[in-house]
Amino acid sequence: MRPARALIDLHALRHNYLLARARHGGRALAVIKANAYGHGAIACAKALSGVADGFAVAFLDEALSLRAAGIQHPILLLEGVFDTDELDAVMREQLWIVVHHAAQIDMVERTPASQPLHVWLKINTGMNRAGFLPEQAPAAWQRLHDSGRVASCTLMTHFARADEPDVLSTTDQIAVFDDATRHLPGPRSLANSSAVLGWQAAHRDWARPGILLYGADPLPAADNGLRPVMTLQSQVMAVRDIPAGAALGYGGRFVAERATRVGLVAMGYADGYPRTVPDGTPVAVDGHPTCLIGRVSMDMLTIDLTDVPGCGIGSTVELWGAQVPVNRIASAAGTIAYELLCNVKRVRFEYQG
Repeated sequence: MRPARALIDLHALRHNYLLARARHGGRALAVIKANAYGHGAIACAKALSGVADGFAVAFLDEALSLRAAGIQHPILLLEGVFDTDELDAVMREQLWIVVHHAAQIDMVERTPASQPLHVWLKINTGMNRAGFLPEQAPAAWQRLHDSGRVASCTLMTHFARADEPDVLSTTDQIAVFDDATRHLPGPRSLANSSAVLGWQAAHRDWARPGILLYGADPLPAADNGLRPVMTLQSQVMAVRDIPAGAALGYGGRFVAERATRVGLVAMGYADGYPRTVPDGTPVAVDGHPTCLIGRVSMDMLTIDLTDVPGCGIGSTVELWGAQVPVNRIASAAGTIAYELLCNVKRVRFEYQG
């Protein structure tokens, strides 16, 4: 059996959720969209079912998969609905919806209500991606209220730069939100992962932790006590020695400056490990730190075993996890941990805890 696998620590997932809820106060929706950021949405939802206040996903199909698996918690659709047929399914399955543009209010107004709707009204406070302009918020709220189909309306916004603690635009967004909603009743939800950890002024009724649940700290300069949930792991499958001056791998990018002992690892970009990482990107072999050398291939990559002579065929290689933080690999690849975690595929998933 090919040894490439993703170990998913469900104890760590619960720890991170409870840490987020305690730091924020109030209630928290665990964001498990995109298959729980690549970790397995159903397994993660079941692991959190005893502690979570509810879940958030991107769209209807993600929520229906959770309902089919027996998850009965509140589930929020962060993109809302795309047509009135979806709104019928939302009512049937007792889902919650974000409303972020006028056409979605139109759907609410013209769809017969078989169940009262729980709506989260999204206000654009500066990200300029989705949501009603601040001056439009009172009229949008009033239309929802007057429709007679809405049982509750939570007011929400989303931050553009909360992962940058020295940038004051988050403070500005909070002020815009408070001014726009000053006279509107209902619970508030402002804090994503970064705001849960770094912006106490954004702590209101509901938090929406996402990436922090999986142990990838959005504010890595601080030690926030998060535990990595995924360990991406494989094994050394072959070993060879190359002399000084020898090139290794596609394009001959790595040229040995000394006699080098090379380990071939069963892991490649088709498994989700990024092709763009440079020579020197960290890995751990049987717990010993070393590094990647040569370009990542579709199915394999190569590492330097010269200074770890006790390691060889069958040695365990951690690509990211507790010893090699996924944020370090993301930084080396010029991307973010979200993308790496979501891209993991073709490996065996093993759940613990």
